[in-house]
Amino acid sequence: MAKISIEGQALVVEIEGLDKLWALKSRLVIPLANVRGATADPGIVGDPKGLRAPGAHLPGVITAGTFHLNGEKVFWDVHDAAKAVVIELADERYARLVIEVADPRAAVALVEEATAVR
Repeated sequence: MAKISIEGQALVVEIEGLDKLWALKSRLVIPLANVRGATADPGIVGDPKGLRAPGAHLPGVITAGTFHLNGEKVFWDVHDAAKAVVIELADERYARLVIEVADPRAAVALVEEATAVR
């Protein structure tokens, strides 16, 4: 699971627990200017992931790490599809972040509010 927050002009994604090991990341910091938006999307876990490099993927259990699909890098950290949020990015290492959060609606609202202020 991940925890998101806004620090100054940046979106901060903190990877929690053992997911740091599976995803090989503990923290992502993205300038708000590069955040296009966010949506709650439990159906995305059924979409193709692409090539995993590096990370972990055990269908129905965990998808974590960097995945390469159609020339894009996507960061995943999801156990529970019902709590999946997709954050679209521009001009960043990743084209999108697909993360599990405790409250998807609150996470989407936080991102949308922060990006509307810019």
